Amino acid sequence: MKKGRVYLSIVNGYHDPKRGHAVQVTYKSFGTGSGLLEQGITDPVAYCEELVKKLNFEDNRKKCEEVTDRAPIKFGGHFLVNAVLNKLGVKDFIDILSLTTNYQFSLYDVFCALLFSRIIKPCSKYQTFNEVIPYLDKQYSFSYDQLLSGLSYFGDNYEKFVEIFTKLVHEKYKLDTYNAYFDCTNFYFEIDREDELRRKGPSKENRPLPLVGMGLLLDGNQIPIGLKLFPGNESEKSKIREIIEELRRSNDIKNRIVQVADKGLNCARNIHSAVKAGDGYIFSKSCKMLPETEKTWLFNPNDYRDIKDSEGNVLYRIKECIDDYYYSYEDNGTKTGFKVTEKRVVTYNPSLARKQLAEIEKLENKARELSLARAAKDEYGECSKYVSFKGRDGSKARAELNLKKLKEDKELCGFNLMVTSEIKLSDNDIYRIYHNLWRIEESFRIMKSELDARPVYLQKSSTIFGHFLICYIATLITRILQIYELNDEDSYQAIFKFIRDFQLAKCNGKYVNLLTKSDFLNKISELTKLPVKSALLTQKQYEKIMNYRFK
Repeated sequence: MKKGRVYLSIVNGYHDPKRGHAVQVTYKSFGTGSGLLEQGITDPVAYCEELVKKLNFEDNRKKCEEVTDRAPIKFGGHFLVNAVLNKLGVKDFIDILSLTTNYQFSLYDVFCALLFSRIIKPCSKYQTFNEVIPYLDKQYSFSYDQLLSGLSYFGDNYEKFVEIFTKLVHEKYKLDTYNAYFDCTNFYFEIDREDELRRKGPSKENRPLPLVGMGLLLDGNQIPIGLKLFPGNESEKSKIREIIEELRRSNDIKNRIVQVADKGLNCARNIHSAVKAGDGYIFSKSCKMLPETEKTWLFNPNDYRDIKDSEGNVLYRIKECIDDYYYSYEDNGTKTGFKVTEKRVVTYNPSLARKQLAEIEKLENKARELSLARAAKDEYGECSKYVSFKGRDGSKARAELNLKKLKEDKELCGFNLMVTSEIKLSDNDIYRIYHNLWRIEESFRIMKSELDARPVYLQKSSTIFGHFLICYIATLITRILQIYELNDEDSYQAIFKFIRDFQLAKCNGKYVNLLTKSDFLNKISELTKLPVKSALLTQKQYEKIMNYRFK
């Protein structure tokens, strides 16, 4: 009503979350309705009411179509990962690197999308693009082909990215490079033919498929600081030398590094390289290869000390000795010999002995049954090491149990020998430092299990390397969260579960929090002071969570 006259209009009313109140916008104005009368519409008011019904019906139909086409779900748990990236200042460096390319997309966006997706829901790159990235907090504007181009760029420059992350982590968290833990693993590819990178070699999972090897270096706090990728048929032994040299050169490390690795990396060449560089080493050593004089010392019960738990039960027995030991190796036809003063620490674990003995007896029983059945050699599998295949007077070879080897292996059950240049360290300190190697094995488990780094279906070397780089950085970020931001009080499984379970459903301009109660949720809420426990979140609260930064 205006100046005694009635005016008709259709108004769309809705709640504006940014303004915090209802807003009305005129959809269409009909004035006094005289225009409708001229069109032959005898009742303009009834006409407008019917038009409003049709508009509301159409609006509701569109909303239903949107829900059916794509669920109104948003992933939210990756805000912790993004907070670490922001603290490290990674974006500035990737943006600078992108200036050297001709990409018409944000390289940092591709990096973040790949990293967040790998942690939230690891799957193929095609599934990642279509089923994970659309549900992240940000709407990314790159195509699938551009995603692969970015991944290829990361792979071609993976060593540069590892170096950048190592330096940034050192600046913010202070790496401990006095002790450096190293180990290798490999990843299989379900392909028939080998190429220059994917080569058949000794598989960690006993799969006769082409492999890519990975060497991983951790600092004293078990934070990843080095990565080396290599063809699956190459020896692991040289990789520790290469990655230590690269770490020292790229990070200008002056201090002495004590290399810690298992017996697979223990060789005369690596010991000589460490000593020549002024570094130290703590390696495990195979007891089976010891000369008889050293085995006599190993089995001698004298000088062992019992290490007990709080209830007086023996956890393990330990003893040490210091002596000069001679090593030699051959390189390109030249033999090099050297002598080092070395401490040797041996432990005997009764629980481990019982476990190993049970495993040997299981293989022994299988070998005995197959030998009696005169099975073919290729049926023995792992138990073939306890079988001798001999022929007598030109007759057909037959299988016999190798009783000597069985006896030797049973005698060594429960023993573990460590050799080290660190003669001033106590035997318990050496034992403690060495047994932190479980963290590097755990890092490999994170990659292979939580991040589904295998099997790999990519074909180009650059994208394969890019894939493993993303897995490496995802492991690095997880470790930073676990060890530094969460004070090493929670498992990596709890971190992954929180990140993956923290999902939000959008409804009427708000977000329904789908998380369930847990001690870890309480901890994150207390640590960040964010409304992660709230059942219903406003747009502002959601944005506050996604923009969170660690101090």
